[in-house]
Amino acid sequence: MRVKSPRGDAKLQRRPASAENAISWDDLRIFLACSEKTSFRAASKALGLDSATVVRRIDRLEQAIGARLFYRLSDGVQLTGEGERITHDATIMQNASFNIVRQSQIGANSVRGVVRIAVTEGIGTYWLLPRLLGFQQANRLLTIEMITTMAHADVGKLETDISINFTRPEAPDLIAVRLGYLHIYGFASVNYVRQFGSPRTVNELSSHRIIQQAAPLLDEKAYARQIGVESVEGIVGFRTNSSAAVLYAIERGAGIGFLPTYASVLANRLVPVDIGEARYRLEIWLTYHPDLRGSARHMTVVEWLRRVFDSRRFPCFSEEFIHPSDLVTRMGATMKIGNGQGYAAAFPFSEEIVAD
Repeated sequence: MRVKSPRGDAKLQRRPASAENAISWDDLRIFLACSEKTSFRAASKALGLDSATVVRRIDRLEQAIGARLFYRLSDGVQLTGEGERITHDATIMQNASFNIVRQSQIGANSVRGVVRIAVTEGIGTYWLLPRLLGFQQANRLLTIEMITTMAHADVGKLETDISINFTRPEAPDLIAVRLGYLHIYGFASVNYVRQFGSPRTVNELSSHRIIQQAAPLLDEKAYARQIGVESVEGIVGFRTNSSAAVLYAIERGAGIGFLPTYASVLANRLVPVDIGEARYRLEIWLTYHPDLRGSARHMTVVEWLRRVFDSRRFPCFSEEFIHPSDLVTRMGATMKIGNGQGYAAAFPFSEEIVAD
């Protein structure tokens, strides 16, 4: 039969605070087990401790608190009023410790699975991919799906997890981070300049051919504004929606095209074309849904993306325009990804037909 003390909760003489009687979380953990099991013996079995150790630890906790926490009964233990109060606070502490452990386990175990990144083709192919290979080797449980597209990928409609493009999302519930700026400048191949020269004015440009990229994310009139004419019709020799095709055509001498300034160090066959002040810039925006803040794998990728666009490491993404020739000196070692033949775009197959 359980009998409560008729005198209420017994008070103990509290010792002065010291390292010896400081309240230990491990003692509180044992206390909670005794409270749940209503028995020192049952608690010791659940905890994998001997009964004497459990009793000694409860005695120590009671001495540190200065109050009796349990009534010792013939068939077990029962909380005192002070014990019930301590149970509430200790349970909060226990839940907090569980949350810490749970979050650490999520952080350790959830950096795995699939993360989808929608990114413009040029940035994805020539900037992210070379760096993504090293990132993936360091995070082997992650699968990165890189969707290179010149169309808008809607994060809100789950078309992708993370989006990198040139416009800030209008939806107010999405997280948008400006990664930096993409500066666009004119380029031609070394062979093209040797054969046709390099225009210095808009008038001289009329005798050259322009390679134009046309895509939903790009302003159709940007080319005309960039070189200071009303229209580029009549001087466009090749138009495509593909960034890789533009780069390929420029490198192979098909004409003059406009590329990010970092293209100057992608390969040694490109030279900048200085047509007055012909240049423009785009903002680079990273977008994701706020729910992803609770996902370790997505946040790992987000933080990596912020690093690889850091203008302190890669000044090509700074707000300030830096001439492509200066970028070669300032960051050439960080961006050299050519295939050893001087080209950044794929090297063409030989036209020779080999007999079987």
